[in-house]
Amino acid sequence: MTGPARGRRFGVRTSVRNRLVLLFFAITAAAVGFIYLYVVPQLRTSLTAEKLRRLETVAASQSPAIEDAMRAAASQQRVLAIVREIDQRTGARVTVLGVRQGVSGSAPSFVVADSERERTAVVPDYPAATSATAGRRTASAVEGVGGARLGQTAVPLPEGGQPRWVAVFSTGLGDVDDNVALIRRQILIAGGIALVAALGAGYLVAGAHARRLRRLEQAAEKIADGDFTTPIPVDSADEVGQLAMTFNEMQKRLAVLDSARKEFIANASHELRTPIFSLSGFVELLEDDDPDPAARAEFVRTMREQVDRLTKLTVDLLDLSKLDADAIDIRRERVRLATVAHRVAEEFGPRVDGHGSAITVADGDEATVTADPDRVAQIIRILIDNALTHTPPGTAINVQTKTIDAGNSSDRSASLTVTDDGPGIDAHSRDRVFERFYTGDEVSGSGLGLAIGRELAVRMGGSLELRTRRGRTEFELRLPGARTRA
Repeated sequence: MTGPARGRRFGVRTSVRNRLVLLFFAITAAAVGFIYLYVVPQLRTSLTAEKLRRLETVAASQSPAIEDAMRAAASQQRVLAIVREIDQRTGARVTVLGVRQGVSGSAPSFVVADSERERTAVVPDYPAATSATAGRRTASAVEGVGGARLGQTAVPLPEGGQPRWVAVFSTGLGDVDDNVALIRRQILIAGGIALVAALGAGYLVAGAHARRLRRLEQAAEKIADGDFTTPIPVDSADEVGQLAMTFNEMQKRLAVLDSARKEFIANASHELRTPIFSLSGFVELLEDDDPDPAARAEFVRTMREQVDRLTKLTVDLLDLSKLDADAIDIRRERVRLATVAHRVAEEFGPRVDGHGSAITVADGDEATVTADPDRVAQIIRILIDNALTHTPPGTAINVQTKTIDAGNSSDRSASLTVTDDGPGIDAHSRDRVFERFYTGDEVSGSGLGLAIGRELAVRMGGSLELRTRRGRTEFELRLPGARTRA
């Protein structure tokens, strides 16, 4: 099986739809299980307790009649008539037990009268009667008799300060068990319906969610194939909708980057091809002809210019790759901006003379920063080269340094400004001059210098900004100021 096919099969088993359906099912099953295992037993306990409370109320209201009859030494027939009357009136079975004194204390031992006249009135144990006799107060309990639950409330009937009889009021709890069983069945039926509904709802919701994610997947595949023209429809404001909006924005940026990349490849090819062809032509001339010394010197000068162009493009590409790979080293030391600016300006002496321009370095104060001197020189070199490249001959270029004090030594910084009185930068290009591969005019170039300069400034904790208007262009490099030495 191929990799993609295996991935699709694996994706079917672990898809978002299946996971959401299982999640809906698990949540619903957990809720039903909680109700079944926790609520039903609690309901049974509550109903049983309520029935015992009612039985205690009956016992409290009817036991005085039995107590009076027993103290008056009424006949057994009279006592039996009383308990049967109470049974018929309240629906509670009434059993009167006699108490005997034993080695371990008083305990109910025989039946005096029972409202139902059954032999089952004599049972091995009366938990409620035993508790009532020992505690000399009303007691209630639940007892299992013949496989059925029976609720009992026992009231001690004292004589001479000692419990002599116990009146036991009992009622069956079968109706409670029947009600609980009915509720349990209803919960199971409703739980089954809820599980089916949860599966259906989860399948539909997860299906809609999966279709939206599938659109993102298909769009990602198109982008991987180089197609940046198909936007994703944004049909909601939720997280997936926000993701679709972000995806469309990414698609637009990738389209711009791809266009810039293609343009850069074309420009770089042209930039590389022109000096290479030029060098090849001069080499052939030097090999085939025997030029005079003046022509030979001109050939060598032109070849050196072409080599410089190749070197600059190669260095820019190398710096760009290092920045992208985060492999560029940044040193931190005290740097006086004016000193570096003077040194870089001197490097452009021959080119400035050929351009008919003038570079002026104004160092009004000791603008000192904490930065990498080589990278600072590289940024200044980029700014001056940019000014010479994109301005007409005779343009004045001014480099000025100054300290910026925000009132707090920790916020102190210094700036270096490169200004020219050229034609300025048009409004369309102002927001893009720092983009990679972008060139704002027809002048040949890679479009990498300013992008590299801003990235280096940011790596050193500073910034590189543009301020321009018609007849004036100004680039300001701002870096963290060096702390004053003690």
